[in-house]
Amino acid sequence: MALLRPGDPVRPWLSGVAALYGVAVRARMWAYDRGWSRPARLPCRVVSIGNMTVGGTGKTPMVILLTEWLQAQGQRVAVLSRGYKRASTAAHVLVSDGQQVLAGPAEAGDEPYLIATRCPNAIVAVGADRAGVGRWVLDRWPVDWIVLDDGFQHRALFRDLDIVLLDAMDATGLDGLLPAGRLREPLTGLRRAAAVVITRADTERDVAAVRGRVQAVVTENHVQAEVVFRADEVVSVTTGVRQAVDWCVGKKAWLVSGIGNSESFRRLAMDNGLQVLGETAFADHHAYRSEDLERIRRQVKRANVEMVFTTEKDAGKLAPLLRPDESWWAVRLRADVRRGEDALHRLLRDLSKAPQPQGDGRA
Repeated sequence: MALLRPGDPVRPWLSGVAALYGVAVRARMWAYDRGWSRPARLPCRVVSIGNMTVGGTGKTPMVILLTEWLQAQGQRVAVLSRGYKRASTAAHVLVSDGQQVLAGPAEAGDEPYLIATRCPNAIVAVGADRAGVGRWVLDRWPVDWIVLDDGFQHRALFRDLDIVLLDAMDATGLDGLLPAGRLREPLTGLRRAAAVVITRADTERDVAAVRGRVQAVVTENHVQAEVVFRADEVVSVTTGVRQAVDWCVGKKAWLVSGIGNSESFRRLAMDNGLQVLGETAFADHHAYRSEDLERIRRQVKRANVEMVFTTEKDAGKLAPLLRPDESWWAVRLRADVRRGEDALHRLLRDLSKAPQPQGDGRA
């Protein structure tokens, strides 16, 4: 069954399915809240970057930003991810040992590969059992912090700090549980978080719509922040040549993406001066094939564009399929905290000063 995207109409019968889903989710969360299910503990600090909804809220740029902040404080960081839709079935895959990238996007998954390339001094590993992967990493490298990519609902591993992202462009996605809405769990789950971050907070109207839906849950004890994603530079997918973002202004472009929010990518392209003549938008984590590229090439030729514009996440999968002379460019994003940055830094600093946690001794 296809997941709802922002703006999709809700079919009435889905409400019944969502009610059943809600019962199952609440039972699982209740077991952890009551202590009947016990999360594993690792002998280092653990912070999770997660969300409440399916789809893209900008977790990867936030994981990169948080890792950079911690490393700037002299902390040794490992990033753990499930590696969604990775080809490898291994219990754990080492994506980066902090010195070189060891696995590509097919084996590691889109986001872990991107994080490894953007954070070259961090350990990056993937596996479904985050506690087991964490122990495997800690047995081999000295690590002060583990950053969990998309870990809010992964309660099998204890975390010292939960940061939850809400997408300002998807306020209606907070109105119902899957599959009638886009919520992974009831909004009351936000009470487990230390910080709530509204992403893609470019317009106050969008931000206000999200605030209106969570105001009954978020309290004065929560750190609240707002983040926008800025284009940092563009990089040639085939040659690695880099250009400033203003190099794109006025160029006729075709967009290609396989992400959770293609609308935000389109807006980003237009905001940075591109003339968008068309686009090919695939589902999130799309595995590109040669047939996809041939179809896009035909579309691009008919449109007579100057460049194909794609995301940094897609670029790693597209590069092996492109010819050296093709003008495909990927935008590199950075997360820009426009509100609440000092409070987020304070959370990390306070936790860094706390005594180093001890593991629970589980094998």
